[in-house]
Amino acid sequence: MADATPAPQFPRPPRSFTDKCDREIRIRRADGDDRDVLVEMYVAYTDADRAQGIPPRERRDIENWIDILLDDGLNLVAIHGKDAVGHAALLAYENTAELVIFVHPEYHHAGIGSRLIRALLGAGQQAGIAHVWLSVQRDNHVAMNLYRSVGFETTNRDRSEHEMELPL
Repeated sequence: MADATPAPQFPRPPRSFTDKCDREIRIRRADGDDRDVLVEMYVAYTDADRAQGIPPRERRDIENWIDILLDDGLNLVAIHGKDAVGHAALLAYENTAELVIFVHPEYHHAGIGSRLIRALLGAGQQAGIAHVWLSVQRDNHVAMNLYRSVGFETTNRDRSEHEMELPL
């Protein structure tokens, strides 16, 4: 397990900001009303945009996956105009939660992922989640750097992926 030092206080959603491409982005809690915009965001993904088998490829599978995340997780959505451009969730298991985060490929490298993960961790702190973990492909250096920037530490390495953890 990662060092027992708690993470810093993270910002709580909702949040609004201008990204690095001068677009107005809103981050807020997601609910069932966001299902369709989230599905549309993930339908646009190519195989190159997927990691570890998610998001699923087929619309029906994406819809089922989103339903599970919305029913069982603490979810945030990043919105530009009327479109979802980012989605992050914490899926709780006893006293820990698994983190998943995706930013639409057309919105990469604009600072959305950094703001989204910090807001999600803030929402997790607010909800009383004590520990967060994730799994990331070993060659996904951009994501690993993002996770490290908020305090995640690598706790397990194998040939294809790393597990990372953060006490909240």
